[in-house]
Amino acid sequence: MKLMARVEAAARQLEAAGVAFGHGTSNSFDEAAWLVLWSLGLPLDALDEQADREIDDHEDHEIAALLGERIATRKPAAYLTREAWLQGVAFYVDERAIVPRSFIAELLAEGSIDSWLSERTTRVLDLCTGNGSLAVLAAMAYPDVQVDAADISADALEVAQINVQRHGLQERIRLLASDGLTALPGPYDLILCNPPYVNAQSMAQLPAEYRAEPELALAGGDDGMDFIRALLREAPARMAEDAVLVLEIGNERAHFEAAFPGLEAVWLETSAGEDQVLLLTKDALS
Repeated sequence: MKLMARVEAAARQLEAAGVAFGHGTSNSFDEAAWLVLWSLGLPLDALDEQADREIDDHEDHEIAALLGERIATRKPAAYLTREAWLQGVAFYVDERAIVPRSFIAELLAEGSIDSWLSERTTRVLDLCTGNGSLAVLAAMAYPDVQVDAADISADALEVAQINVQRHGLQERIRLLASDGLTALPGPYDLILCNPPYVNAQSMAQLPAEYRAEPELALAGGDDGMDFIRALLREAPARMAEDAVLVLEIGNERAHFEAAFPGLEAVWLETSAGEDQVLLLTKDALS
C-alpha cells in the first residue's frame, strides 16, 4: 500500500472511531497524516513528496499499533508522539502539561502586538506557561527581552525546562513556580497568559481527549473566569507604566464581558476570529 492510501485508510478509521480533534489538528485526515508520518520517522511536511512511497508489512504493523493506541486510549496524538508544533516550532510535551495550542503563538509570530510594545519592552511574563511554548516563542520573537515563565504546576515546569533547554534559551528564560501572580513582583512590560478558562458546563461535556490533560490547566470555575478575576485584580501592580496584558479566553467572550462590564479590551484578530484573544493596557486595568 502506498503512503497516501495508508493515510486515507487511517483517516477513515479515526473517523469511524469517533475520536475528537483539536490538539494540533482539526480533522481526521490531518491527524492520520501526522500519525502515519511520525510512525515512519518522516517529517510532518513530507506527505506530498512521499505520497507514492510503499509501506511494507512491518511499517504497516507499526502504524496500526499507533492508530490503535490513539483510538483505545483517546489520548491526544501529541501525548503519543511526545511532540507538538506551534508556528513551525517543535516542542516536547507529555501528560504533565496541557498540549500547546494557543492563538497567542500566532500573534507573536505575525508581530500583531508589536505596535503596543517599544524599545522599553524588556521584561516579559508568560503566565500559566504549561510546557513553556509561548515563553520560547516570545524569546524567539523578541531577541532582546528576558522572559519569566511561571506556572503553579511543578510537573508542567519540568516539561517547560525540557523545551527551554531544547531551544537553547536557558540564559533568557527563567522558570518560576507561582500561584497566579503571587510569587511574581514584576514589573513586566508584557504579560502573556493562556489561563484555565473553561466554564463548568463545558468542562462536564469535554471529550476524553481533553480530559486526558491536566484539569488544573483547563477548569476556570462556574463561568470560566475564576483565575482571570484574580489576574485582572492583581496585574496592574505587576505592570510597568506602558505595559500590556495579552489574554486568551477561548470561547468564553460572553462570560468575560459579563464578568468585566465596561472594561476596555482590544480584541485581537486570529485565525479563529476576534473572540479568542484580547489585549488590556495597564490604564484600562487600573
